[in-house]
Amino acid sequence: MTNPTSNTLPKSPIVLIQNPKSGHCHKVSLFMTLNAIPFTTVEPDMAKGEHKSDRFSSLNVFKQVPVITDGDITLADSNAILVYLIHAYADSDYWLGKDAKEKALIQRWLSVSAGELAKGPAAARLEYVFGATIHVPTVLATSETLLANIEAHLGNTVSAFLVGEHVTAADIAMYSYIAHAPEGGISLSKFPLINAWINAVESLDNFVPMPASDIAPARNTSPHS
Repeated sequence: MTNPTSNTLPKSPIVLIQNPKSGHCHKVSLFMTLNAIPFTTVEPDMAKGEHKSDRFSSLNVFKQVPVITDGDITLADSNAILVYLIHAYADSDYWLGKDAKEKALIQRWLSVSAGELAKGPAAARLEYVFGATIHVPTVLATSETLLANIEAHLGNTVSAFLVGEHVTAADIAMYSYIAHAPEGGISLSKFPLINAWINAVESLDNFVPMPASDIAPARNTSPHS
């Protein structure tokens, strides 16, 4: 499946400060790769707390990755970076919607990616991949509800994608942590439409995967079991 590429390029490669196993970082690198936007990467030593340093806080006061620098512009937050890249270097009507309704529907999924996705499958993965402490019952309940809602939504869409007939920013924002949910013990086996959607994203021209981590033991996400 083809997707439009950028006609405008940055004057020099964008610098992406990232952790390669972060889904927030992957959506940024994925988007730039899909749109042939040149970039280089810098990987702070997060195990040693480099991202918590005063120097890093000058780039992002919240001391989190991803961060990009594009000339004299520095931006943090994966969704904000995604919106910036779309407006600066891609087809904004294609990626963010061509009319008010489509724009709103895509924005809704950006909000979900920062809300239920981050608090559900992404948090479950944080425990196993990065050793974070989570409240397991809340994370599992959030994950179960989110995946069931996405599956139901995909059953009512006109294509394999979340909004409209082609890939949009909604899919890029949601893909990484959904596709890698099994690394947090969140099984996707009972969600055939989600798996078809994952395959649709991975079939895009120039798609690049996020580095894989070990699949965690499957958790029981049913709140009634």
